[in-house]
Amino acid sequence: MTPRLGLIVNPVAGMGGRVGLKGTDGGEVVRRALALGATPVAPARAGRALARLGRDGDRIAVVAGARAMGSDVARAHGLAPEVVSAGDSDETTADDTRAAAAEMERRNVDLILFAGGDGTTRDIVDAVGTAVPILGIPTGVKMHSAVFATSPEAAGDLAVSHLCGRRTQVREAEVMDVDEEALRGGRVSARLHAVARVPYDRARVQNPKASSAPPDAALDALCRQIATEAQGDALTLLAPGTTTQRILRHLGLEGTLLGIDAVRSGRLVGADLNEAQLLDVLDGRPARLVVAVVGGQGYVFGRGNQQLSPDVIRRVGLDNVQIVASLDKLLALDPAELRVDTGDPALDAELSGYRAVRIAPNRSLVLRVST
Repeated sequence: MTPRLGLIVNPVAGMGGRVGLKGTDGGEVVRRALALGATPVAPARAGRALARLGRDGDRIAVVAGARAMGSDVARAHGLAPEVVSAGDSDETTADDTRAAAAEMERRNVDLILFAGGDGTTRDIVDAVGTAVPILGIPTGVKMHSAVFATSPEAAGDLAVSHLCGRRTQVREAEVMDVDEEALRGGRVSARLHAVARVPYDRARVQNPKASSAPPDAALDALCRQIATEAQGDALTLLAPGTTTQRILRHLGLEGTLLGIDAVRSGRLVGADLNEAQLLDVLDGRPARLVVAVVGGQGYVFGRGNQQLSPDVIRRVGLDNVQIVASLDKLLALDPAELRVDTGDPALDAELSGYRAVRIAPNRSLVLRVST
C-alpha cells in the first residue's frame, strides 16, 4: 500500500522572529510583522524538508493544504499532491490549519508533516488528537513542544524513514501552550496543552524546553566576570535568557528577558533589538555576542532568538560568539551536544564542530555543536 503523507504549511509561521515580535499568532501580529519588513520563512523551510524525499518521493502519496498551505511548495519540488480545500484563500487562519488536519485524517494519511511553531502544533492536535502521528518542520519563533525535528532536513529524512518502514516506532510527546502576549511582556508562560504521537528518533527530534533552574555560584560568578568585561569599549550583545539577564543585573541595568540587548562601556545602548536594529548598532564596530543555551534542547541559535540572523552572526564574527551555561544544564542535555538552526545551512555548517562553553570564571567545557 502506498504510504500517505499529509503536508501543512503555516505560511506566516516564524515571520515575527527577526523583527523581534516573539511569534506571529493572530492576524494583527502578522500585519505588524509585515509592517516591520518581515518576509515569509515557512515555504523555504518546508522546501528544505521536501527536498530530502528524493527518489522516495515517487513512492509516497502527498495530501497537501491548498496553495501556500502546502500544495505550492509540494509542486515546486516535483510532487503531485492531492489538495484539500483548506487554505484556498489569500489569508489563512488557525481554522484552516485545523480543517486541513481533520481532512487529512479522513483521507487516511500515515503522517502529518507540518511547517510551523507551537501554535500550529496546537491547532493540528486539536483536530486529530493522537489518531495520526505528526512531525514538525521547525519554523516558528518559539518551539517548546517536543514534536519538532532538529532541522528541516532532519524532518524530511525522518518522514521518509517513517513512511517507508525503515523507522516505525512512535512516542508520545508534549505539546506546549505558550502565551505570546506574556512573552512580549517578558514573561514566560507555558503549560502542557496536549500529547501527540511523533516518530521517534533520539538524534533527529528535539526534546521539550526545560524550565530554568536557579543559577549556581559558579555561573553567578561567571556572570559577574562577563559584566566586568562588558564595561570596556567594545560592544557586547546579550541574547535572550535568564543567564544573560543576570549579567545585566550585575551591571545594574534593566534588560529584556526575551530580547537582544546591547551594552557598551557598562551602559545599555539598545534594548529588545530586532535584526535591522542589530545590524545598525553593529555597523563597523567590534563586538562580541554572549548567547545562552536552551535548557533541555541545547539550542544556541534558532529557538527564540531569530533576531540573531545569519547576517548579524557573520557581522559579529564566529570567533566573537561566547556561549555561557551552567554545568548542570549542560550535563542534563540528552544527547550531550549543542545545536544550531540559523536558517542558513552554510552558516550552520561553519558553527558545527566543537566549541567551548563558559561555565565558571576561567573555566570552560568543550561540547560538540551539530544541526
